[in-house]
Amino acid sequence: MNKNSLLSKKTCLSDYMIMGYFALPALVLHLIAIKGYGYFRDELYYFACANHLDFGYVDQPPLSLALLKAIRIVLGDSLVALRILPVLGAALFILATGLMTKELGGRKFAIALSCAAAFAPLGNFFLFNFYSMNFLDLLFWASLILIVLRIIKTGNTKFWLLFGLIAGLGLQNKISVLFMGFGLAAGILLSKERKHLKSKYLWFGAGIAALLFLPYIIWNMSHGWPTLEFIENASQYKNTPVNPIQFLLGQVFYNNPFTIFVWLPGLWYFFFNKEGKTYRLFGWMYLAIYILFTLQHAKDYYLAGIYPILFAGGAVLLENRFEKLRWNWPKPVLIALIISTSLFLCPITLPILPVDNTAAFVKSLGLSGYSQERQRMGPLPQHFADMHGWEEMTEKVAKVYDTLSPEEKKSCIIYGKNYGEAGAVDFFGKKYGLPPAFSGHNSYFFWPPKKGYKANVIILIGGSKEDHEKSLESVTEVDRTACPYCMPYENNRSIYIGRGFKHSLEEIWPSVKDFI
Repeated sequence: MNKNSLLSKKTCLSDYMIMGYFALPALVLHLIAIKGYGYFRDELYYFACANHLDFGYVDQPPLSLALLKAIRIVLGDSLVALRILPVLGAALFILATGLMTKELGGRKFAIALSCAAAFAPLGNFFLFNFYSMNFLDLLFWASLILIVLRIIKTGNTKFWLLFGLIAGLGLQNKISVLFMGFGLAAGILLSKERKHLKSKYLWFGAGIAALLFLPYIIWNMSHGWPTLEFIENASQYKNTPVNPIQFLLGQVFYNNPFTIFVWLPGLWYFFFNKEGKTYRLFGWMYLAIYILFTLQHAKDYYLAGIYPILFAGGAVLLENRFEKLRWNWPKPVLIALIISTSLFLCPITLPILPVDNTAAFVKSLGLSGYSQERQRMGPLPQHFADMHGWEEMTEKVAKVYDTLSPEEKKSCIIYGKNYGEAGAVDFFGKKYGLPPAFSGHNSYFFWPPKKGYKANVIILIGGSKEDHEKSLESVTEVDRTACPYCMPYENNRSIYIGRGFKHSLEEIWPSVKDFI
């Protein structure tokens, strides 16, 4: 083996070590916070979805839920078992960003800077802290960008087949990959990469992705297109509309304000730098998706998957500029500013402090009332508030259930106004001997009581007595929830016992549908 080959291997190894210097602390930080403040509302719902495996759900495709089912079989239901993959995902996200930088020709400083920027996004701290399709979505986007990088760099169009396979799996995880595809299409059309439109492999890859996505389309078609109804309702009644300035500021804060000195140069790199113009597709890709999400009044995190390539491009540009100017002092300063700011602000999105301290910290920054949904806020941001009160609520429901006679228990059903309440009863209720819960919220609507089931008693969580009396002869409030740190609409929520159904459950059920 010649000397140059040995040097190349040592350089390569040192590059991966630099990536590890940022990935490992991220892993440790997330392991410290892995249990958070308890199970998150959506995690309880995902447990229920995993118990009803299907080709689709109202609010998501099935891949992450099938994976969750496998996790539960192998590792169980503990918080550590549930969240170990998102924690590992935080490290993989940083490594993927480092690989993008290396593909663009970045050397040690560029790799370090891009990995620091990938460590830094404040919003990602939460996405990698709990189980959902979102952490997988970030990894799918990173994988697809790496494949496109290889296609541009090598000219090997057969990689489009691999792209199609990964994109199809990504679509079975979250339909946001369609937005990535939209941006890619814009990038291809507006750059010299339009030559790939003549490649049969690109179209074969698109066909593979469409074929893998088809089962979810068929599921939606056969169920009356619930996902489209869910998206429309969420846009009209749930999500807070944001104007273009708010969306831009959201991107700056989500990613850590100091990373703008990396990702904005990254955009410049792809449009105006001599070397970066080779990869101009990524500049157009970002702008296309950014404009689309701005017009849609999207949430901040929807754009999170595209930033690693901007971090990579910006890091390469800054590395070359600093070397040309012979500036060494900005290198450690910029990395230190990015990392220290994220470590200081991470308690906003990572449950690493005692809950009282977190509430005080958020209040001191003036963020107590901030939400991207149309809900009144309590002392905690919604992503932390939704980790509180679920087992306590279930325990109260169990106490109500225990007041029923043995005969009433046999014909009793429990109904939650939303999937968090129903999911909590299904998950925590097992140790209290509670029957399965029902709800009309999202996919719970498709799991009604068995046809012909005759319920004589119902325990209702939430809602108004007047509304419940439309379907029941008698409704009695027997308790209220109590959780000062949960979302205000879950605190002091009525728990009722209802008796005497005026109509059969089959007749009542269509009226409880709530896709939002």
